[in-house]
Amino acid sequence: MEQLRQVGEAIGGVNALLAHVYALAFHAVAAVEVRARWPGGHLKKWYIAIWYNKVSIQTAVWIANREAPISNPDESQLAISQDGTLVLLNQSRSVVWSSNVPNVTSSNVDSSEANTVAVLLNTGNLALSPASNSSHVLWQSFNHLTDTLLPNMKIGWNKVTGERACLVSWRNQYDPSPGTFSVEMDSNDSSQYIFLWNNSRPYLTDGKYDPSTGAFSGIPEMTPIRNSIYAFQYMDNNEEAYFMVTVKNDNILFRLTIDVSGQAKLTVWVADRNQWMLFFLQPKAKCVVYSMCGSFSRCTENAIPSCSCLQGFHEQSPSNWISGNYAEGCTRNVGLHCHSNSSAPKARKDKFYVMNNVRLPDWSRTVPAENIGDCKVSCLNNCSCSAYSYNGTCLVWYTDLVNLQDNLDGSGDTIFFRLAAFELPDSKTKKWKRTMKAIVPIAVDGHLTTLKYSDLQLITKGFSEKLGSGSFGSVFKGALPDKTVVAVKKLEGFRQGEKQFQAEMSTIRTIHHINLVRLLGFCSHGAQRLLVCEHMQNGSLDLHLFVNNAGALSWSRRYQIAIGISKRLPYLHERCRDCIIHCDIKPDNILLDASFVPKVADFGLAKLLGRDFSRVLTSMRGTIGYLAPEWISGMAITSKADVFSYGMLLFEIISQRRNADQGEQGANMFFPVLAAKKLLEDDVQTLLDPESVDVIDLEELARACKVACWCVQDEESSRPSMGEIVQILEGFVDDSN
Repeated sequence: MEQLRQVGEAIGGVNALLAHVYALAFHAVAAVEVRARWPGGHLKKWYIAIWYNKVSIQTAVWIANREAPISNPDESQLAISQDGTLVLLNQSRSVVWSSNVPNVTSSNVDSSEANTVAVLLNTGNLALSPASNSSHVLWQSFNHLTDTLLPNMKIGWNKVTGERACLVSWRNQYDPSPGTFSVEMDSNDSSQYIFLWNNSRPYLTDGKYDPSTGAFSGIPEMTPIRNSIYAFQYMDNNEEAYFMVTVKNDNILFRLTIDVSGQAKLTVWVADRNQWMLFFLQPKAKCVVYSMCGSFSRCTENAIPSCSCLQGFHEQSPSNWISGNYAEGCTRNVGLHCHSNSSAPKARKDKFYVMNNVRLPDWSRTVPAENIGDCKVSCLNNCSCSAYSYNGTCLVWYTDLVNLQDNLDGSGDTIFFRLAAFELPDSKTKKWKRTMKAIVPIAVDGHLTTLKYSDLQLITKGFSEKLGSGSFGSVFKGALPDKTVVAVKKLEGFRQGEKQFQAEMSTIRTIHHINLVRLLGFCSHGAQRLLVCEHMQNGSLDLHLFVNNAGALSWSRRYQIAIGISKRLPYLHERCRDCIIHCDIKPDNILLDASFVPKVADFGLAKLLGRDFSRVLTSMRGTIGYLAPEWISGMAITSKADVFSYGMLLFEIISQRRNADQGEQGANMFFPVLAAKKLLEDDVQTLLDPESVDVIDLEELARACKVACWCVQDEESSRPSMGEIVQILEGFVDDSN
């Protein structure tokens, strides 16, 4: 039943305004409570929000103060002011949000209607009305959309006032403030939706609405399901034009959201499965979204994540990239020499890096050029020129590079983008010439090339700086002539080492993924086997968990690392041409880049499974303590062996100690057993260091413990897939079962 709040009453602390389906309150739900996911930000941010009252996965559908969070809900209030306006007051009683209703005591409102009430309707609409006349709505949340469209909400515009109602994405998955992407009615053709970037650049339309089918031409999959679940209504008259969605059954929970990715998602709650079911996604391809990755980055479809910085660039805001918001793009590692104050010829100091098979960025200009050389000179002589491309016509870019996409089918164009000479090797340095001839082509087209042992001795200074040891080998630090730091893995172990090397080479030839540690080259010199890989600035995860400043990683960062690892493994298991079992998932093989984004390394124990075979028998052994029971006993294994290893890894991420480290209390303190016990007792908070000042999300902690316990079951058929793990950890699927 709906409840009313009048002048003198307020919602604060844990109080709530409830309707049959919805709730309005301050509450620490996963979709509304925002915690910092990076160092320096442990303060909770609270919002007054409407969410589904009886859905186990608490999902916000409307937020009042999305641009003005508060820090203390116990001393804040949502109330009706003396002038009849709905206001949100912080702990100092300052107004941080208001419904901005004109003073209801003015002459435009009858004196008998001066007192107002706020009503949360069963539709999810928060309405403000005179106490004496509830049918006279002074203000309603349905007229102030956020990122979610509910049944009976309108997207369109008021032709009298000029006001528009549109959906605007969150800034990132932890910040509900207005983001980059929006969906609104097309002002040039009111019969269709339009997707906008930065409220200015269209990147998709849903096609015209067809009343005969009740669907949009750009979403044909809507037609067969609309009759049983929902219907679109379209209205265009002298006063307004809008679209509205209605459901055929009031018991159906339906929502259309504009995601932080710039994609619209239509989902329906399926009670029997206890989860939101995705009915359609627009656009289906992430890289269609304009500037999804921001400037000086590339979008790669089917990669996780889809965005990566170009050579010579790094993330503008690493914290936003961690939370899934790439819109700020990337910035240069080194400024262009062309803009420097040097008295030497400036135009000769910058160089160009080539990228093949790409969709060219927007905002190019055509300049006269007889050939590619002339085109290059034209760009080089203009300090504002950031890139050029030539295919019979010379195209140059005088702006940031935006909307650059990999064309994995090989049908794209070639672009040369400008970098400071420091970022690229000097071709006149003969000492390094043959090394760069071997390595640079790998970075461009992905082909593996055998490197000479003498070259590796040079770049590692005689293997003088050891970074660490892994399975069957040691890792050394090296530097290319362009100052790029690399990791050189020197395999050891005689016959086993050679088998691992051959397996790793077979694996790397079949996969290309920006979120797996990239192989730059390899060397086979007599009995020596070496791999050259990209270097990860923050080293391996085990150093942060167990060795260097153990405990320094906050819970929020560890949880994001756990999610990041879980997203990498489905690619190996399901998205490669052949199913790849990693076989050695452990903290030592998880490397962290400058932003603490995890990358899976060391494919030396991986075997390839042809799709015609569901299992493979292997004689190899990974690291004891992470191996599944079926592997230790010599039985055949599947990708569920990696799931078991991930579960053991997740326990160590939670506890920040080795599972095999029994601690002071002996064998009874074996952490996986302790975690299962505390989970059953609903006492997971005692698993963590009681002296820690870290801010812990207990819901996340319990979720992680449940997933870890599920992963390490003896029977492999009882373990989840990595895809299911990702959904649970991100809160998209309920974990209560």
